[in-house]
Amino acid sequence: MFITGFITATLYLASGAWLGFNLLNAKIIQDEPNKKILAIGFLALLIHAIILYADTVTRDGLNPSFLNSFSLVSWLVVLLYLVAEFRKPVETLGVLIFPTAAIAVFLQLFWPNATTLDNLSFELEVHILLSLLAYGLLAIAAGQSVLLLIQTYYLKNKHPGGFIRSLPALQSMEMLLFQMIIVGFTLLTLALLSGFLFLDNIFAQHLVHKTVLSIIAWLLFATLLLGRWHFGWRGKKAIHFTLGGFIFLMLSYFGSKLVLEIILQKV
Repeated sequence: MFITGFITATLYLASGAWLGFNLLNAKIIQDEPNKKILAIGFLALLIHAIILYADTVTRDGLNPSFLNSFSLVSWLVVLLYLVAEFRKPVETLGVLIFPTAAIAVFLQLFWPNATTLDNLSFELEVHILLSLLAYGLLAIAAGQSVLLLIQTYYLKNKHPGGFIRSLPALQSMEMLLFQMIIVGFTLLTLALLSGFLFLDNIFAQHLVHKTVLSIIAWLLFATLLLGRWHFGWRGKKAIHFTLGGFIFLMLSYFGSKLVLEIILQKV
């Protein structure tokens, strides 16, 4: 499994490095995704899925440990990114997404840990799936907002180098960002609703921090969309709300798992 993981991480890194080289040399054509990079990405995604299945689906039940969950979300983000490549000009996001997936694979291999869940109901599986999809899309939106922030900075300072020339127009970048946020926000809304409907007590002691942080993230994204619709918010305000909402969403799940499974076990 180590060799398989090493190959997967190498493929991810190679894809990210190739994209980075193309960006620096202004070789990315936004309407024509690089088919070779897509092929390498899909190959890495397939092998990554095999690793995830072996580590997550055990005889005793599911193992949603911190690092397995991080790896799973990274896999989902790569999948959504590669699928979106056929319809939207998001190729530049691979510079952030592919290396993150490589790191997730390495961590999963070197620091395995177990947290087993069994006998999950269909309703709970739906809730988990909606949560993962929402997190994945909003993670991509956060990456898009980082690129948008960099693009805005360079354009305002009149230094549109090779990297900036490879990006779509600023208006297109913003439009794509809000399209991602709208879909991700919808999925997050459904995930929260399913949690309230299907979980016995979503404010139980072991869930209250996740629920509160997720609701804060939901409120930030809702405020951003309302501001965009009613006041025409854009630029830095949109970027800050996007990153703020994503940080709270990330803390709602990974923050608690990091503390409980890794930090406290070492104390």
